[in-house]
Amino acid sequence: MIPGWTLFRKEMLRFVKVAVQTIAAPVLTALLYLVIFGHVLEGRLQVYENVRYTAFLVPGLVMMSALQNAFANSSSSLIQSKMTGNIVFILLPPISYAEFFAAYVAAATVRGLVVGAGVLAVTGAFTELRLAAPAWALAFALAGCTLLGTLGLIAGIVSDKIDQLAAFQNFVVVPLTFLSGVFYSIHSLPPFWQRLSHANPFFYMVDGFRYGFFGVGDFPPAASLAIVGAALVAVSALALALLRAGYKLRT
Repeated sequence: MIPGWTLFRKEMLRFVKVAVQTIAAPVLTALLYLVIFGHVLEGRLQVYENVRYTAFLVPGLVMMSALQNAFANSSSSLIQSKMTGNIVFILLPPISYAEFFAAYVAAATVRGLVVGAGVLAVTGAFTELRLAAPAWALAFALAGCTLLGTLGLIAGIVSDKIDQLAAFQNFVVVPLTFLSGVFYSIHSLPPFWQRLSHANPFFYMVDGFRYGFFGVGDFPPAASLAIVGAALVAVSALALALLRAGYKLRT
């Protein structure tokens, strides 16, 4: 069997066997966000014309959950393998760095998409949603999960301990996700914070995905997808370079 495919299957089985933790828990968290924010702000805030705030919130929660879990899958798997020492059993087979990269990122992307679909199924039951441009929604979901899966792989490579990885997630991924317009439109922000939001690549993923539902967004979807694609190319090149060099993987 092809080593890369075997590694991909191993990564898939890893998160499927603990689905309560890796899938059900994020779905429940997103549902709590929807219930709390929707209850407090429904009827008091309307971002887009003829779009209820609860409906506006759902795509943001879906994308936030998908991105965070794609990052968590590749990063946690790699750091656990490094800390327990079983990374050697992954590196011993004749697997190329490109196959290594593809296996981890593909599994992370699948987990992100599964979690996102679960969040959409549960939260979508609380409001009426429409898919104005499903191709855009799918494109941003795939690109976003792949980007965060790759970013998680980089974090797992450069981290030596759980607390280093936790710092990366708590001080980079979580703040950028919450400041990406999940709960608000950036047009409601002062000009300085609007400009700052445009420097956040997570904003383009969330806004582009939301465009797929409502056909309206804060930024043109084609330009958003181009920015996300450029970021994906950049982080993929970095991840492949680290893997090629065996950075912090070879003893």
